[in-house]
Amino acid sequence: MASLVGENPGFDFLQQCCHDDPALQIVIKKLLAKFPQWGIACVDGVLMKWNG
Repeated sequence: MASLVGENPGFDFLQQCCHDDPALQIVIKKLLAKFPQWGIACVDGVLMKWNG
């Protein structure tokens, strides 16, 4: 849903999903690449907030 509307689902939600399912990690990485304005990056499998 987030990829369709571009709405940031929130760092905590993405972080929880990333830990729950390895397949979701791939989807989340693609989502973060598509929306860099969210200020969230995935580094070595860990989600990080950044100001850029």
